[in-house]
Amino acid sequence: MIVFDLRCGCGHVFEAWFASSAAYEEQQTRALVRCPLCESATVTKAVMAPNIPAKGNARSAALTAPLPVDPAMPVDPAKVIAAIIAHQSAQLEKSEWVGRSFPDRARAMHLGDEVTTPIHGETSAAEARELAEEGVPIAPLLVPFVPPSARN
Repeated sequence: MIVFDLRCGCGHVFEAWFASSAAYEEQQTRALVRCPLCESATVTKAVMAPNIPAKGNARSAALTAPLPVDPAMPVDPAKVIAAIIAHQSAQLEKSEWVGRSFPDRARAMHLGDEVTTPIHGETSAAEARELAEEGVPIAPLLVPFVPPSARN
């Protein structure tokens, strides 16, 4: 897995995980990489600093200094969480619940054996790892989700 800092056209910076650099490029080409705050598909890699640990017990002043606040970025965590929940809910409305058939359906779409459509469902951690290793573009839901069969 590889993590990238990404920036949308509106200036929002966010982090995203991909199976590989090639997986990022493939998802970017298909406009699947979107800003979680504004849903912009105009996303580029942001400048990232390498994570190099300090020698011994030495701590850099930069590591202990407060982070600068960008006034254009929302700073209220409740608003950020609400935006994530709203975005996920909107995406799930456009997606088909496939339950435990998720790994098979996602793999079939990736291989071109099935028409690619938005789906969501259940999978084990081991199955998700296998899909990621095969380059199947999947992502976990950020907010807990109640399957349709479990709703009252």
